[in-house]
Amino acid sequence: MFNALAKTIFGSSNDRYVKSLKKTVDQIAAFEPTISAMSDEELANQTVKFRARLADGANLDDLLPEAFATVREAAKRTLGQRHYDVQMIGGIVLHRGEIAEMRTGEGKTLVATLATYLNALEGKGVHVVTVNDYLAARDCEWMGRVYRFLGMTTGTIVPNLSEEERRAAYNADITYATNNELGFDYLRDNMKYEREQMVQRPFNYAIVDEVDSILIDEARTPLIISGPTDDKSEMYMAVDVLVKQLVEEDYEKDEKQRSIVLTEDGTERVERMLEDAGLLQGSNLYDFENTQVVHHVNQALRAVFMFRRDIDYIVKDEKVIIIDEFTGRMMDGRRWSDGLHQAVEAKEGVNIEPENQTLASITFQNYFRMYPKISGMTGTASTEAAEFYDIYKMNVVTIPTNLPIQRQDDEDLFYKSLEDKFKGIAKTIAEHAAKGQPVLVGTVSIEKSEMLSEFLKQEKVPHSVLNARFHEQEAHIVAQAGRLGRVTIATNMAGRGTDIQLGGNLDFRINDELSGMAEGPEKDAAIERIRAEIAAERQAVLDAGGLFVLGTERHESRRIDNQLRGRSGRQGDPGLSRFYLSLDDDLLRIFGPDTLFARMMRSSLEDGEALPPSKWMSKAIETAQKKVEQRNYDIRKQVVEYDDVMNDQRKVIYEQRSEIMDSETVNDVVTDMRHETINAIVGEHCPPGTYPEQWNVAALKEELERVTGLKPMIDAWLHEDHVDPEIFVERIVAQSDEALAEKIGDLKPETWTQIEKSILLQNLDHHWKEHLSTLDALRQVVHLRAYAQKTPINEYKQEAFALFQRMLDSVREDVTNTISHVQFQMDAAPPPLPDLPSFLTSHVDPFTGEDDTNDRDFGSDGLISTTIPRLATARPAADGAANPYADETISRNAPCPCGSGEKYKHCHGALA
Repeated sequence: MFNALAKTIFGSSNDRYVKSLKKTVDQIAAFEPTISAMSDEELANQTVKFRARLADGANLDDLLPEAFATVREAAKRTLGQRHYDVQMIGGIVLHRGEIAEMRTGEGKTLVATLATYLNALEGKGVHVVTVNDYLAARDCEWMGRVYRFLGMTTGTIVPNLSEEERRAAYNADITYATNNELGFDYLRDNMKYEREQMVQRPFNYAIVDEVDSILIDEARTPLIISGPTDDKSEMYMAVDVLVKQLVEEDYEKDEKQRSIVLTEDGTERVERMLEDAGLLQGSNLYDFENTQVVHHVNQALRAVFMFRRDIDYIVKDEKVIIIDEFTGRMMDGRRWSDGLHQAVEAKEGVNIEPENQTLASITFQNYFRMYPKISGMTGTASTEAAEFYDIYKMNVVTIPTNLPIQRQDDEDLFYKSLEDKFKGIAKTIAEHAAKGQPVLVGTVSIEKSEMLSEFLKQEKVPHSVLNARFHEQEAHIVAQAGRLGRVTIATNMAGRGTDIQLGGNLDFRINDELSGMAEGPEKDAAIERIRAEIAAERQAVLDAGGLFVLGTERHESRRIDNQLRGRSGRQGDPGLSRFYLSLDDDLLRIFGPDTLFARMMRSSLEDGEALPPSKWMSKAIETAQKKVEQRNYDIRKQVVEYDDVMNDQRKVIYEQRSEIMDSETVNDVVTDMRHETINAIVGEHCPPGTYPEQWNVAALKEELERVTGLKPMIDAWLHEDHVDPEIFVERIVAQSDEALAEKIGDLKPETWTQIEKSILLQNLDHHWKEHLSTLDALRQVVHLRAYAQKTPINEYKQEAFALFQRMLDSVREDVTNTISHVQFQMDAAPPPLPDLPSFLTSHVDPFTGEDDTNDRDFGSDGLISTTIPRLATARPAADGAANPYADETISRNAPCPCGSGEKYKHCHGALA
């Protein structure tokens, strides 16, 4: 009570902070008369002046008022848009490394130009991160007019760019890209063998658009680059057949935790079935020999009984495609890990693709925390403010709207059953559409959107369905969702980034209706006609009450509900929003109030009747959502905790790789590794403080010959007066130095350096890949340590550290072994460093459902042989030549059959 009273008198801390920024806005306004009077040439020259001031010792804060005023004037001249004062506040917040929460329609894209331009003056590069390729390309072209007018360069990172094009885009002053492209480029860069091959430059500053989606929703799944492993499709199919025979009594399912386990009776039944199928060794499912079988059974249980078609995934073109739970869009190319995707493929009877082994991975949390400064903008961030500060150390600042909000947010309506609810929704939509009010309907799954579509057909209501099946039409459908009487069914956040303008979107209508018309007076007249039609239709929509946003059920996250609500009431427009719920909704069924609430509703409601709106009921729903949000936060926090352990190790490996690539010579590193390996071998077989008769001399000689190729006279040394392991080490080291010096004596120094770098990097990558696989396996089982009253994360840290030490020892030994046994061609030129191994990227952009970074990139196999190979490259077809593979069905991302090592689409496929 006292807090509310204090807030009424003094304002909230957010209000006071925003008010304090108005002094800076006044300073910006003071520059406006001067800057408005400048010619275009003088205005463009401001960038040169700002950079000169930075070189003389000024900082970005000193330049902010004048720089922001410059951008405001440039936007007026290039875009015909002038930044509002509240947008200036948003720009200041972004520059300070905070999150600007701005309502839908308040012009976040334009706000970003302020902080982007100011920070790009340093010449270190600014990344503007968007949620899909369409927005990255659109915003770079659209806002790029401002930057280019002011003499800055821009670049866009989208799929299918060449390495040179990516490098040029990253070297631009301002780079627009999706979060996935940035992350995968970082991982790919750290798999390359020469600094010149890398495309990114050091991190500087990033502005993340729709920051809640990228840093919260997508943060539960890391970016993974993986390579194929052995095919186990027969095992998946065999286990799937057995699991489908189980009944409810054989397993226990927890929908809240999304877990499923066999009961005691179920375990016995599965054991008997596996025995009969010849898949079980012994008679106990949980014997060590059956570890793989248990894994397959667990994944088949989840696939068959937990994952639902048309909700969690769809089957399209004989492929299982994941549906993103936040956007309802197809994530073509994204695959569940750890064999789950293969289990779902077996369940649906489609072709089972082989599992993949992780070659490199990183979470978005750890990727974006590498930027010295990061900021973000979104319409909904305050509900996750604690997480943003906890994980990223970013404060959320709510920016006031330019015009007061006139949208009316009604209390939720409750129905007894799903059918009653959809009947009520269909009638409501029909009523509002009949009076000309546009309706945007938000659903949580494809299944629900198609079900509602059937109800609307019964009511004879014309409508558009926008979901994962039709995402290609998304921007066009959403852009016109504000037209008179238009009914649009959208899955969750579909169309985010495209404004819904009442009366229709002028640009989209021009593009759709006049794209084939030549420029001239006729087209100009047609544009004016469309503009007049939109103005008249807008007034009719305003008279009908503005956009009506109708939610068919509450999402697990209040933030997603707020995003849907925020579609209505942009820039002071009137609007209406309301959510419809039933006891069959997942949120109420799994996380909702107790059975007393359910019994009360069932007993007091007639079929088809809605419970009167109640603040108490809405509060109960909000409580349920908070429970889920906290649980999801805990999951994300756990992902970060575990990835932090790997991240420390990742930094060490990537820094080591960078040092190797940048060094003129790595001879000292290789020599130290050889000496340490010899010391370790001698120490293992001749432990300090022991007597010579306790030493395992035979094993020592055998191990030295295997690793170093040497046959030292250890038997003779044992008869000397002073026998000591340290003397052994000194003599063997000296002998190995002599042997290597003799071997490389005739080689050119640059050739030997290239060989050493190649061996070092390939060994490092091979062992890092194996280490990642081991950590994956450890993470899956370490939670069992809790039964022994141990903290799993602490156990994981200890085990991971020990495994990392072991990995470094293995790298040293293998490098020594390879260099000791490698054979050289004395007249050979320095061998080329190998290409990247074959890999597959996963975690495609859920906002597009498409991502061509999900390519198989074929190069060398990445393995070290005893002779450093020369990599032959086949000659691509000559320009204008016919494609000899035109009649064959070849994936565009597959390697070209000609053997060039290029993808088909970049080689013979490009000729078609």
